[in-house]
Amino acid sequence: MTDTALTIRTALAVPTRPRTLPVRLAWTALAVVIVVAFWDLGIEWSKLASMPSDMAHYLSLMFAHPDWSKLPEALYQTWRSVAMAWTGALLGVVLSTLLGIPAAQGVGPLWVRLPLRAFFAVIRAVPEVVIAIIILTVTGLTPFTGALALAIGGIGTHAKWTYETIESVPHGTAEAVRAAGGNVMEVARWGLWPAASPELMSLALYRFEINVRTSAILGLIGVGGIGDMLTGYTQYRKWDTVGVLIIVVIVVTMTIDAVSGRIRRRIMEGVRARDVDRSS
Repeated sequence: MTDTALTIRTALAVPTRPRTLPVRLAWTALAVVIVVAFWDLGIEWSKLASMPSDMAHYLSLMFAHPDWSKLPEALYQTWRSVAMAWTGALLGVVLSTLLGIPAAQGVGPLWVRLPLRAFFAVIRAVPEVVIAIIILTVTGLTPFTGALALAIGGIGTHAKWTYETIESVPHGTAEAVRAAGGNVMEVARWGLWPAASPELMSLALYRFEINVRTSAILGLIGVGGIGDMLTGYTQYRKWDTVGVLIIVVIVVTMTIDAVSGRIRRRIMEGVRARDVDRSS
């Protein structure tokens, strides 16, 4: 048999039938989980039909005639939330950078990297609200509790971003520093930091954007800020004031996102421009 005939027979061979039983079992299990989840939520299906009209009613109560006399207090509480977010981002980014760089492959030894990465994974598994509930037994219901919760909660994610960024930069300069006799700190400072710092600065600003949103949620448990104020007026059904608070939260959050996003783009565009200059 020639090679050509063998190739044709191989190309015309009937493919093996896929195993359908595991796939059907997986789809059945997924369907059971979905049904049980909906059943356990106790959804009142009879109210779904009236939900759009109910939502329209409450939206009209909030935004038809907002109580603008509460605007100064709303702006002050929003500032407290932003301060909480900024403090938490600053503390979290500093700690994440110090812990994330040794966790990068090629920087820290394996016995350092593995415990650090396991520590980051454990922190990522705990929401900021739970962290705040744990530490408020010591610090009390204050904005500082929210800032600490944001700082600790941010370490898990931001430290992961840090060591992944360090691992993605070119290691030529780091190898040169190491070959010249540099220790780990000198390799990180002179070989890796100049290439990774723009990306890390961009990620730090993104961490701040995330903290702004999360700080409003932390306010719901009483640590202060706009979330705390929103909870209080919602419980007393002061819908005209709730409307003002929601407007302030949306405007401030969108403004911070726009400014921060523009700064992050400028940082990364500067990096790309320097790369083009070096290659030309």
